[in-house]
Amino acid sequence: MSDYLKRTINKELLESQYLESPRRIKVYLPPGYNEMVSYPVIYCQDGNEFFTMMRIATTANRLILDESMEPMIIVGVSNDLGKRTSEYSATGSRNKDYKKFFIEDLVPFIENKYPVRTDKENRILCGDSLSSTVSFHLALDRPDLFSKVISFSGAFFDASIEEATSRQDLSWLEMWMIVGLEETDVETHIGTYDFLSYNRRMKKVLEERTVSLSYQEAHGGHTWGFWQGVLPDAMRHFFPTNQ
Repeated sequence: MSDYLKRTINKELLESQYLESPRRIKVYLPPGYNEMVSYPVIYCQDGNEFFTMMRIATTANRLILDESMEPMIIVGVSNDLGKRTSEYSATGSRNKDYKKFFIEDLVPFIENKYPVRTDKENRILCGDSLSSTVSFHLALDRPDLFSKVISFSGAFFDASIEEATSRQDLSWLEMWMIVGLEETDVETHIGTYDFLSYNRRMKKVLEERTVSLSYQEAHGGHTWGFWQGVLPDAMRHFFPTNQ
């Protein structure tokens, strides 16, 4: 276990021309990190929580060290809690600016400073709940940049389902989705939602548009504990191991 906890995590503060304040970034560097090697990259919305609540760096260390998973760089983009819904929601007032920040400020910053691969097959977008939503829409907006998405209990409300429905062909997209069977009556600060139903509806739309989809339902609620438990499966989907 001690080796799993020996993590290298750089902290960055990124100014943006689109956001009202700088955004804190955490960057996980894998065991044996070498600047002469190029790495695939996972971009996590709700980035601070992915590092603290989801323990993604510890999980990555374990999978790389114990299961010979391909090393990757993980970028966690912190949310601005007071603006999270307006930035992440597909109908949010700051959603367009957040996506511009992500594409025009964040990705170039990471690619200029770290040896990440710059093709869409090696960029993975990751999120939970509403941060799954913005990850999904980033891929829809820019299929030239992103083609892979990890979604934990995505907040795929009507606007997202309508956007996906408007696309005739999404065969270029690969998604790993999971939702908890107990997520039928989830209280949020913007209302109470049946995440299970919304994810089932989105699954049907994506399958009809030939998305390469790995969809799962499991016992669990809308909690970091549930998502932490299934995180290794999500990572193994995109980074096969020798186990």
